[in-house]
Amino acid sequence: MHPQSSEKRITCRDFFDALELCHADFWAKWTGGCNQAKRELNKCLHNDSMARAARNREGAKLRNARREKALQELHEND
Repeated sequence: MHPQSSEKRITCRDFFDALELCHADFWAKWTGGCNQAKRELNKCLHNDSMARAARNREGAKLRNARREKALQELHEND
């Protein structure tokens, strides 16, 4: 199973459930019957990852701006 299946990933929970349900059928699991469910799960995880990365970049921009402002204020009187 995916290491991303922690409870933090609520957004993709339906896709995890669908894949697990498909994997319960031994024949479908080994003959490619679950490929579509897996692709949908991977797409959901990718979209979740890209959204999280975008949020992290925005947070980093804010932190860097605050740091630069603090450095300018610190060296303002030099």
